[in-house]
Amino acid sequence: MLAAIQISFNPVIIFSIRWYGFLLALGVAVVVWWGLRQSKKTGKYTYDDALTAALVGIPSGIVFSKLLHVIDNIVIAKVHPELILTSRVIDYTQFPLKIIDGGGLTIEGAVLGAALGIWVYSLFNKKFPYGLFVDAVAPAIILAQAIGRLGCLINGCCYGLESNLPFAIVYTNPNSYGPLGVPVLPTQFFEIVYNLIVFGILMGLRNRLKPDGSLFMIYLSLYAVWRIGIDFIRDGNPFFFNLHQAQFIGIVTLLITIPVMLRKTRWVKPDKPETKVEIETGVS
Repeated sequence: MLAAIQISFNPVIIFSIRWYGFLLALGVAVVVWWGLRQSKKTGKYTYDDALTAALVGIPSGIVFSKLLHVIDNIVIAKVHPELILTSRVIDYTQFPLKIIDGGGLTIEGAVLGAALGIWVYSLFNKKFPYGLFVDAVAPAIILAQAIGRLGCLINGCCYGLESNLPFAIVYTNPNSYGPLGVPVLPTQFFEIVYNLIVFGILMGLRNRLKPDGSLFMIYLSLYAVWRIGIDFIRDGNPFFFNLHQAQFIGIVTLLITIPVMLRKTRWVKPDKPETKVEIETGVS
């Protein structure tokens, strides 16, 4: 077997606080900060609107993320009951109180849940430009995911299949959630790189697509393609048709976003920034 890269870093910061939780919170803070900052740059929605969207989106994202995790486990437990014995799957119909335990979140659920919650908020606040807002924060979301995946890499979760390749990683710290002493593919690192590439793409496409919401759909599509592909080499349990839940959600996402984008999305010239003279005199 070729030498693998050892990760002995302690995923616990202090007591029961883990780097994963800290970096996940940091990622959420980045999205909130980005949304608040864009309220000043675009001038299309207020600071209070962005703050309210965050106060609605964060809890709705957590709830929906947990919901998808619970559904995933229930389906797998019913279809593959033998996996319950491995302690990797929980039949929440038998142990409902475990739903409120820590952990057990999905990134797809967090993003979709937050987007759904903010959309509901936009129904009550007619002046809030939902499509423009989700476009504005789309780059921040994928950047936050890169930060979160760094937490996964340290934590030892979301790892790939066992591998003898020289760039495989081996977790050695007993506090790690990864399989100790077993070389696995660093799918977390792969996703960090991919997310940063998508971040660059989204930044380059800002203000170039109409109607509002198009950039957010491109983000959803690019991440869906990634999850469909990477999960073939990532550790996980079968959900439907021997696919992971993330792959199933990715396929459904593409079936929705691609037809909508083909029918509606169009390329436009970016808005010309106003000069100081134009702002003061009103001359355009």
